[in-house]
Amino acid sequence: MNSITPSKSILKSLSYLDSTPKLSIPRKNHLHLHHQSNRSQICTIKSIYKHESRNFSVGSNRADWQSSCAILASNVVSQQSAEKTDGGNADITSINGVHQTLDLVPVQQETNLPKPLSITDLSPAPMHGSQLRVAYQGVPGAYSEAAAGKAYPNCEAIPCDQFEVAFQAVELWIADRAVLPVENSLGGSIHRNYDLLLRHNLHIVGEVQLPVHHCLLVLPGVRKEYLNRVISHPQALSQCELTLTKLGLSVAREAVDDTAGAAEFIATHNLRDTAAIASARAAELYGLQILADGIQDDSSNVTRFVMLAREPIIPRTDRPFKTSIVFAHDKGTSVLFKVLSAFAFRNISLTKIESRPYRNRPIRVVGDASTGTAKHFEYMFYVDFEASMADPRAQNALAEVQEFTSFLRVLGSYPMDMTPWSPSSRDM
Repeated sequence: MNSITPSKSILKSLSYLDSTPKLSIPRKNHLHLHHQSNRSQICTIKSIYKHESRNFSVGSNRADWQSSCAILASNVVSQQSAEKTDGGNADITSINGVHQTLDLVPVQQETNLPKPLSITDLSPAPMHGSQLRVAYQGVPGAYSEAAAGKAYPNCEAIPCDQFEVAFQAVELWIADRAVLPVENSLGGSIHRNYDLLLRHNLHIVGEVQLPVHHCLLVLPGVRKEYLNRVISHPQALSQCELTLTKLGLSVAREAVDDTAGAAEFIATHNLRDTAAIASARAAELYGLQILADGIQDDSSNVTRFVMLAREPIIPRTDRPFKTSIVFAHDKGTSVLFKVLSAFAFRNISLTKIESRPYRNRPIRVVGDASTGTAKHFEYMFYVDFEASMADPRAQNALAEVQEFTSFLRVLGSYPMDMTPWSPSSRDM
């Protein structure tokens, strides 16, 4: 970190694609999708997982953005070429999908003098319009559908039967956005979506927090004495376990894919001995009766969703932003303190840190003559911090982090959800 001159190769941005081709859903093996956009430069990158070259276009010039922000790309650089030249000691440092070393940028002192307008000042705020096609996991009436509606009012919500399908729907232009859960205040992280964030080439462009209000749903006229089982998503069942016991429901509890799907199943099969834990909206959609309202054990039950898009948004500093990154180190977790200190030194608050086993190299073997051989899990770390990538503090923090990591990727820099929330409110 001897130089404080910004690296020109990283100070570029991706621009939004201007048009959305209309596609039907073809068979997966026969889909070939090409999108042409007026971008000025072509960069070749390699996937760390597939070891294949890919081309992507870089957006048109935006002088103000180029002078202050790092590019936000989600593709990962392969260590394949480095392994050939360095005997396997590959440096796979990847900041926003570009294989390079970050330099520190000077922190500008605030001044009271007016600044000239730039193209960034004229660009729209990072708020999204209506009439978007938004993919979510589940069926109509799911909490994810409500989150999609909160994130993008008046959108066309597209249900998907799996999280993987929602990711692919956006990548293949079937949907414009995806809204997917990443953590719940009671159940913790949804690990599947953290793994998929790294596997797919999508960007986090926003977040939304949704209070979860569970109801016990049955067919009209059914009383609790008739019930033999309760079905719902595994997390919903666990979040209502104590309340179900207090209601005297010592019945079998079975897990299904999603809450609204449980309600749909009861209605479709006319099950008069089965109840579902789902939302009040699911009751309306499938003609069910609410036998008990607000049955979650903890009223402070909220799920955090992220909004995903094919292209990143341009970070700003005129509102609270959050940035999500993922990193790993080939020598295990010993550098974690150094990485975290890069943020603490700059007074950047971390809102989340999550570790996941490194899929490509899950086990690290350590051995010597005196102690024998020990096997340890290798981890990747997901971190959310409260700063925009337009903030020099965040850029300098990542420039320092990349010195201690073998892999670093920015998943997105996006506005924080600042809407007020009350535990007693019902969003469904």
